[in-house]
Amino acid sequence: MSRARVARRIVTAAAYGGGGVGLLGGAAVGLLMAEARLARRRVGESDAVPPSADGLYGAALAHQGPGARRTPLRLAVLGDSTAAGLGVRRAGQTPGALLASGLAAVAERPVLLRNVAVPGARSDDLERQVTELLGGDGTGGGDEAGGTGGAPDVCAVIVGANDVTHRVPPARSVRLLSAAVARLRAAGCEVVVGTCPDLGTIEPVAQPLRWMARRTSRRLAAAQTIAVVELGGRTVSLGDLLGPEFEANPRELFGPDHYHPSAEGYATAAMAFLPTLCAALGLWPEDERPDAARREGILPVDRAAVAAAEEAGTEVAAVRGPWALLKHRRRRRLPEAEEALPAPPQGAGTPPALP
Repeated sequence: MSRARVARRIVTAAAYGGGGVGLLGGAAVGLLMAEARLARRRVGESDAVPPSADGLYGAALAHQGPGARRTPLRLAVLGDSTAAGLGVRRAGQTPGALLASGLAAVAERPVLLRNVAVPGARSDDLERQVTELLGGDGTGGGDEAGGTGGAPDVCAVIVGANDVTHRVPPARSVRLLSAAVARLRAAGCEVVVGTCPDLGTIEPVAQPLRWMARRTSRRLAAAQTIAVVELGGRTVSLGDLLGPEFEANPRELFGPDHYHPSAEGYATAAMAFLPTLCAALGLWPEDERPDAARREGILPVDRAAVAAAEEAGTEVAAVRGPWALLKHRRRRRLPEAEEALPAPPQGAGTPPALP
């Protein structure tokens, strides 16, 4: 069975409540579970708490140029420890801070960041995170949504790695992600999902678990892409997060536990993520024709999803009907993340000026 058909079967099973595509027999599962326990001992457990990066970025931009005193864009980050920024010490090194600073620079407008991601989270925690973000009524309106005056303009979601390591059936993972994306889209948010990274590059993982982790994570990434794109979101393949660059430079791009990214690793991933985040808000040129030499083009969404899972940093976005655009956006160097200012008071529409 082709990889595109497998990914589509997972999405179909998700829609109809199935468990997903089986991968291994009982003996193989036993072997892999034993190796997984050994890998977890090598990685070790961490009770570290990611630094909080919530707040206002680019506040001075509110008072510059035409349309001064413009209100901030609202960026939310949801997902797991990678989304939360586990493994770095400074708030400015987290993905949320890097994306907020980069988005402010491109938009020339302040960005208000709220990060509700939780280390260790799997896709079944997304419902709670979305509720926390949007408020009890799920609309994102009013002060109940955290005082930002409405739902986020754009949400960055990174999830899937813990689903693979905890053997969550892929159809269940996709179903839970789809429900979260649908709620965010219904609230008026643009959504960009960083799909499951390639777990086959984690240093403490030995063969054959490494091969199985790679195969499983790429299958999940492809299925996530199909589901998200068909709901009107965009995806970015995060193979780069634990992919070829990380495999080639593990000491620089992995953190001390050899599992979570280092500050340099998060910056590499954020550079791949930022152009799609900007494109979702109409801040990135969309008139570029697909470049066949770079393996870009308009493909059936299933094929585009599989191709994206194989190459890190690849964006997939809906075109029309069953077609999707596969694109490799040129990365933009990120500005150094500033220290965030506190969020404006509840109901406030204009951010404070920099001191």
